[in-house]
Amino acid sequence: MFRLTSLNLNGIRSATSKGVENWMATTQPDCICVQEVKAQAADVAHRFERLADLQGHFHFAEKKGYSGVGVYTRHEPSDVLVGYGSAEFDAEGRYVELRFDTPARKLSIISAYFPSGSSGDERQQAKFRFLDEFHPHLMRVKGEREFILCADVNIAHQPIDLKNWRSNQKNSGFLPEERAWMTKLLHKSDAGGGIVDVYRQLQPAATDSAYTWWSNRGQAYANNVGWRLDYHLATPELAALARTESIYKGEKFSDHAPVTVDYELCL
Repeated sequence: MFRLTSLNLNGIRSATSKGVENWMATTQPDCICVQEVKAQAADVAHRFERLADLQGHFHFAEKKGYSGVGVYTRHEPSDVLVGYGSAEFDAEGRYVELRFDTPARKLSIISAYFPSGSSGDERQQAKFRFLDEFHPHLMRVKGEREFILCADVNIAHQPIDLKNWRSNQKNSGFLPEERAWMTKLLHKSDAGGGIVDVYRQLQPAATDSAYTWWSNRGQAYANNVGWRLDYHLATPELAALARTESIYKGEKFSDHAPVTVDYELCL
């Protein structure tokens, strides 16, 4: 079994101070994709390069304390790609792809952090530009290889993916344009689709138990007023190997919860 976790750390220094490394050692993922590292290479060196015996590979943002993604793995990748070729967004540290290719197959594990548009219209427009760029990139990758993308997508796709969907229809993360982007990506027969939402494949009707992010305002976490923003998105062949899922809501390492899926897969 191949255990793969996705977690927005909301800062690697903060998450490790709250026990995420011990949790990793206990749950023993084969790979953990992390987002919002919020550190630079110098901050990670000699401290966060390895966690719980897993080797990290990163894409850092140019701006200090901002964004950044990584994949920690116990398997040696055949190649590591940093960035996806975006003139605008590669500077923000949003994409790292680990390839585990053999003569018989081409397979990638990808960690990505989609922009948030919640701070205002300027960042919402940037989010739309990212979505416009990222969709054709994923289609190109899908045409060449199998992949699992673990990401904080910053989009709740359906009403069952957030607590207060009626009052959030004009808010970033649940806008019609964002949801339509997800619908196209996940469409089974559309030429621009074919990607599988692995959690929803395993838990098609889950509501309150599906949330992965809670606002720090009010009593959102205590009252489980959450959103499902963190995804495993896979090509159909790999999605078919998913067996079990879990969203960990014990110790709180971040404002996001880790999403873990076990795949019947050997790297």
